[in-house]
Amino acid sequence: MSRATSTRIRPPGPRPVKRPLSFRLKRVASAWQLYVLLTPALIYIAVFKYWPMYGVQIAFRNYNPVDGFLGSPWVGLANFQRFVSSFQFERVLENTVWLAVLGLLIAFPVPIVLALLVNQLQARRFKKLTQTVLYSPAFISTVVVVGMMFVLLSPRSGLVNNALQLFGGQPVFFMGSADWFRPVYVVSDIWQHAGFSMVVYLAALTGIDPALHDAAKVDGANKFQRIRHIDIPGIMPVITVLFILAIGNLLNVGFEKALLMQTNLNTQTSEIVQTYVYHAGLQQAQFSYSAAIGLFNSLLNLALLVTFNWVARRATKTSLW
Repeated sequence: MSRATSTRIRPPGPRPVKRPLSFRLKRVASAWQLYVLLTPALIYIAVFKYWPMYGVQIAFRNYNPVDGFLGSPWVGLANFQRFVSSFQFERVLENTVWLAVLGLLIAFPVPIVLALLVNQLQARRFKKLTQTVLYSPAFISTVVVVGMMFVLLSPRSGLVNNALQLFGGQPVFFMGSADWFRPVYVVSDIWQHAGFSMVVYLAALTGIDPALHDAAKVDGANKFQRIRHIDIPGIMPVITVLFILAIGNLLNVGFEKALLMQTNLNTQTSEIVQTYVYHAGLQQAQFSYSAAIGLFNSLLNLALLVTFNWVARRATKTSLW
């Protein structure tokens, strides 16, 4: 092989110049105000996100508060093996996956549909009123929402059961039935959060060039065709990024709502990883065991996030990194 053919061909254009350290420090000093504004966020992330990782080691120890993190005996993967081999592992993991997948498949598209519909409203005041009505439930506390559910779904005095009896049906004990836990959870979650999530897609729709719609109108496209060929492709990068984030948070099902909705009659389907960690860690003081379960759940979420980010980067050229 000749020297000419073995030499690597450099791309056209000027070579990148490696700046000296003094030059880079001067650039940082010239924008010191921006770094001062960034400092509180960095401190927050370091203190509340990275420093707590020091305590993850109790998942690999038989933690005793008297001996501390480093003084407690090291047990390796014993806590993980205990969780995987326990009789509750399959039920807890199955309940978590079912609730997460149902929420993703049913609840995730709803804000997109709402944003596309609200964006088509022409009356400005009615459009603002619709947005306010849709995202107002997001400001209601989860405790209040669950309390409303118990009142509305009561088998004796609930509005829903009264309506069922009015049409000849039988009252249903929604909050005490294992079969109804998942539908009630998903529907209430859509009612509470879909409107707030809709705002992100409405903001993305405002960034679409109006000239595209004008040109489509000239070509005779109706509203459905413009939504299909202009609006949806225009917000597809935002949909992809939010879907990846939802996948990365898939197994972190809402702990507060699941715990508040949980009763002795519906634990067969309402016992998820988060509530199981709460019962084992705080109520039974099994700190190492509950930490191992939480770490196991976080590792699964991380694996899902990395996998779907890679798939999205290959398929749509849009990803988190």
